[in-house]
Amino acid sequence: MSHQTVIVLDFGGQYNQLIARRVRECGVYCEVRPYTTPLAELKAMEPIGFLFTGGPNSVYLEDAPHVDPAIFELGVPVLGICYGCQLMAHTLGGRVTAAQDDAAREYGKTETFYDTACPLFKGLPESGVSWMSHGDYMERVPEGFTLAARSKACPNVAIADVRRGFYGVQYHPEVNHTENGLQMIRNFLYEVCKARGDWTMEDYKRTAVAAIREKVGGGRVLLALSGGVDSSVCAALLAEAVGEQLTCVFVDHGLMRKDEGNEVQTAFQSWAMNFVRVDAEARFLERLAGVTEPERKRKIIGAEFIRVFEEEAKKIGAVDFLAQGTIYPDVIESGAGKAAVIKSHHNVGGLPDHVDFKEIIEPLRLLFKDEVRQLGRELGLPEYLVSRQPFPGPGLAIRVIGDLTKEKLDTLREADAIYRQEIGDAGLAGVIGQYFAVLTNTRSVGVMGDGRTYDYTLALRAVTTSDFMTADWARIPYPVLDRISTRIVNEVPGINRICYDITSKPPATIEWE
Repeated sequence: MSHQTVIVLDFGGQYNQLIARRVRECGVYCEVRPYTTPLAELKAMEPIGFLFTGGPNSVYLEDAPHVDPAIFELGVPVLGICYGCQLMAHTLGGRVTAAQDDAAREYGKTETFYDTACPLFKGLPESGVSWMSHGDYMERVPEGFTLAARSKACPNVAIADVRRGFYGVQYHPEVNHTENGLQMIRNFLYEVCKARGDWTMEDYKRTAVAAIREKVGGGRVLLALSGGVDSSVCAALLAEAVGEQLTCVFVDHGLMRKDEGNEVQTAFQSWAMNFVRVDAEARFLERLAGVTEPERKRKIIGAEFIRVFEEEAKKIGAVDFLAQGTIYPDVIESGAGKAAVIKSHHNVGGLPDHVDFKEIIEPLRLLFKDEVRQLGRELGLPEYLVSRQPFPGPGLAIRVIGDLTKEKLDTLREADAIYRQEIGDAGLAGVIGQYFAVLTNTRSVGVMGDGRTYDYTLALRAVTTSDFMTADWARIPYPVLDRISTRIVNEVPGINRICYDITSKPPATIEWE
């Protein structure tokens, strides 16, 4: 696929994916590469610009991450963010030191004043709030650079060498806390890098379909369809490209939310593909009987899923391609190149051992989650599938705390369905990032009618977030919580108490297990 490319060079920053997402939101294709990527490899990608990420190190230390100085001789614009800014200054002859007093260290929201004659701040207000996070200080900026932004504590919040297209900011324009941060990134892309803005989902769909057809030819493709957003969009894209050469195996493990299995089948029943639904609820529950430890649940479910999938694959016979719904964050987090492995993903390296296939095909591996949703809409998938909330691979197995039974799962399904319905009816579905119910293993005394009960406590979880790396608990209006609680207790047998989780991430995670 031929697009203008921007490279996000990662120095261990926590916002590396967020920077890349912001670039793509501006209609420009980008890839995240570790700072250890050889210069020849970066040059071969013919980038129109580089963005250097932040990072936890101090650039003046001996073991700090660095780049080949020749990167600044390629004639390609560079925007350094936080550590990336200091690295550029250090490499090009400036001096970076530890801040000597608290005033020079800046963290959090900071009033910042911009030189709007600088291309980076073209068309923006002369002041605004930026999100700072640095304890080091540029004592001397390199020759050829001018000061482009300042704060009360720091005279060189942003630096610029307009002639060479080098810019550095000591704050984070990619986070929502920085006012007009996205416009600053857009200015770098369009005013400095002269981007065309040729990255759209319509174009991606067209070129991806053509690429899949060329690769697959007359071969057969097999996909394990989980019913989640990624695998569903992958299935739709493959079906668009190769039609009945595709077989999708939907392993229904009985751990999905209410009616989701039927919704997945309905969504694909009119598509030109071979759709196989396997009812495996009984065997999964048998394997999980008596298991309470969440990590054991995950391992059992993952292993059993592979077994069921392999059994169905053997019935189909030899296939040429095994398709996977791997997306770009999976690739980055699993360690692209020499990048640090944040967490392993089942789509990256966790392949069935006994499925007879020649090659793997991963048509979504360049896309972020929001782009996958956009592609799903381009392909005509129903909105209830495309906008489906994040759902853990083990499903409801880790939203039932303690041991699993069909009765507990059914109880949780009904309660969760009421919760989701009321959130939707209140017009909050698009405001809350994720919301779900958890059946705890705590039982308590209650009074219903004229009798005492001893039933389960249900926890409700809802968070607002832009990136799922951090999240705040959602302030659901009390009347809505009241309706949810009243309905669940009255309509779902086995639950007599409702709790609302008001913990943010961090310190908590979004899921309970």
